[in-house]
Amino acid sequence: MAERSTAAVDVADNSGDDPLTAKADATTADGAAEKQDAADTSARTTDGEREAEEQPAITTPELHSGHKLARRYRLEECVTRLDGFSSWRAVDEKLRRAVGIHVLPADHPRARSVLAAARSAALLGDPRFVQVLDAVEENDLVYVVHEWLPDATELTTLLAAGPLEPYDAYQLVSQVSQAMAAAHREGLAHLRLTPSAVLRTSTGQYRIRGLAVNAALRGIRAERPQRTDTESIGALLYAALTQRWPYENDAHGLSGLPKGVGLIAPDQVRAGIHRGLSELAMRALANDGATASRQEPACATPDELAKAVAAMPRIRPPEPAFPPPSDYQRTTYQQGTYGRPQQHPGAVPTQAVPMPPPPLQSRTGKALKWAVSALLIAALGLGSWQIADRLLDKDTAQNEPGSGQTADPGGSDDKKPKAPVVLPIQDAKEYAPDNKPQNAAEVDLTYDDDDGSYWRTKYYYDGPELEPTVKRGVGIVYDLGSEKEVTAASIGLRHGGDHTTITLYAVDALSPSGSVDGMQKIASGRTNGTTLQLSTDKPVKSRYVLLWMTAMPYSGQDGYSSEGYKQGITDVKFTG
Repeated sequence: MAERSTAAVDVADNSGDDPLTAKADATTADGAAEKQDAADTSARTTDGEREAEEQPAITTPELHSGHKLARRYRLEECVTRLDGFSSWRAVDEKLRRAVGIHVLPADHPRARSVLAAARSAALLGDPRFVQVLDAVEENDLVYVVHEWLPDATELTTLLAAGPLEPYDAYQLVSQVSQAMAAAHREGLAHLRLTPSAVLRTSTGQYRIRGLAVNAALRGIRAERPQRTDTESIGALLYAALTQRWPYENDAHGLSGLPKGVGLIAPDQVRAGIHRGLSELAMRALANDGATASRQEPACATPDELAKAVAAMPRIRPPEPAFPPPSDYQRTTYQQGTYGRPQQHPGAVPTQAVPMPPPPLQSRTGKALKWAVSALLIAALGLGSWQIADRLLDKDTAQNEPGSGQTADPGGSDDKKPKAPVVLPIQDAKEYAPDNKPQNAAEVDLTYDDDDGSYWRTKYYYDGPELEPTVKRGVGIVYDLGSEKEVTAASIGLRHGGDHTTITLYAVDALSPSGSVDGMQKIASGRTNGTTLQLSTDKPVKSRYVLLWMTAMPYSGQDGYSSEGYKQGITDVKFTG
């Protein structure tokens, strides 16, 4: 069955606090981003970008705080007023959430292109982009309503505090390049991908605002939109590594490069920069005579850049910093005071409670005490003789020929099974023998210890068994770093339902050749739930393990794809 890629509109309300109680002068990532747009309009951002021809002066609609659009959207604060349009922080009184709104006159020369861009962006429905919620022409006005993210911080603010750590810069270029690659596959470009257009949420996810709309508002066009957006991502990565804008002009709150020196690699601007990320920035920025610092080819599209990021050794997050032992080893327990309140300085000591006299102090009590003691001694003696007699009988039986008992000189502890050990995954790569990968750039999301992130397959109209109508299967090969004994696996799945089938194979390389028919099978299983536990009868030694999925359940439409037979893998763990 032929594959197709369509997306559903996914509108999320993550406005946080009740927007109806928000103050008019509240500072948010979206607001700060819009306010800086006017100052950055003249700064160079991408190759091939050109502004529309100068238009006659256009009067911005006379709007004010408190004005309502469609008797629903109440304007709160104007964050941009530029070239005939204005941008506002507003409140959707129907859904009681904060939104952002761009407003321009219906007779504005770019009104039609803004409406078209907004409606196209809304159809994408990719949650990695700030979603367009509405695009309307009404009462001589055109307005575009989009999400407002009060919990997000724009990249401009992050860079004002200093360069990003290597892991954060890696996540930035990885997430943004993958998102833009998905947008270009649907025919959408950004063309104004500046630091103010990239937001980082409180969970560490990057989201892109203004897809197609920001360029349409300013009349920006490009002959090579994929090249333009790729160079913009390279500029974002360059700025994240160096805290400098990779051109001579200062822009977006960052200093430009020294005049006359041209484009120099990030690791020549600042010491200690990750070399792989430095080379990646140069490959994305290779334009106007600039070339990659090494021999790797330039990246001309977001998809090529996303694949280059995926081919890099994965940069892991920094280890969490723990307090010194002196801080976390102190407890409220003090020897001798457990279970009792401690005396505070100056406290009056409590009076001792008189103890009752010890029992059995009379002559009758003493006699009773001696009688009980004698009975206890007799009972203990009798019990000891019985225990000794039983032990002697057992030893005799063990030493008799034909008893079937053998000595255990090593002790019983040596026969206890060893506890399973989690085998760390060093790398992973999609296995696509038909040269039709599913989502090769996101295989690392299957072993990042984050159940919220996942690698996903495409969706199909036939299923749940993929063979023979769709393909033989889809898979990922995992590298354990060295040859290990694999005994079991735990696989977290995105979708439940009838049904998912997965088989593990031992393979000889991260990119094995041939089909699964000639590979050593480790274990196989099937589930209707979202977790699959696999185990083998005996350990199998291998460095590389192929996870091969041959059946996927039917699932409804989500933010990435339409309904169909599909699956996602959230977390994979091997034990041995």
